Amino acid sequence: MESQSPDSDASVDESLFALLLDLGIPEAAARRALALTGGHSAEAAAQLYFSSGLDSQDEDEAQGSDVNLLPSRHHKMVFVVNMELSMGTGKIAAQVGHAAIGLFQLVHEKPSQRGLINQWDEHGAKKVVLQGANTDQLLELHALALSLELPTYLVQDAGRTQVPAGSQTVLAIIGEEELVNQVTGQLKLLN
Repeated sequence: MESQSPDSDASVDESLFALLLDLGIPEAAARRALALTGGHSAEAAAQLYFSSGLDSQDEDEAQGSDVNLLPSRHHKMVFVVNMELSMGTGKIAAQVGHAAIGLFQLVHEKPSQRGLINQWDEHGAKKVVLQGANTDQLLELHALALSLELPTYLVQDAGRTQVPAGSQTVLAIIGEEELVNQVTGQLKLLN
């Protein structure tokens, strides 16, 4: 009897696979994540991918090297949305946009950090949007990220539409994937 590898296409739900590709997950990693999580949930597969470094394993295996020889130096940008504010979809999109631009400008202003954006971009410019419970959690994550010397940007809303002025809506963090995961690895994807 033949056994199937986790990369086998036999049991991959193409609609779930397409959702993972839309998140920017490489094909091989998407198939592997679906197979390893039972192939029934795009969210579970995406969570596995973003928390485990399946992408670096795929690249290392494609090059024929041992995955454990070098630690992953991949970078990612995460956005933690303050869910207690009950923002609408459009508002969340705008706030994540503010966070991305603010973080990019912050990093670009510091000559010592400019290479970070290049490294992030060279490895696919991974971006992940996560759920934060409330303002207190965003502030705790912000402090933890700063203690790990990760660049962060915390958006404070002007208060013209859905939320009060000064509300902290989105926390953006960029850095080496392993360090960023120490800060946000326990959070769920925004759905």
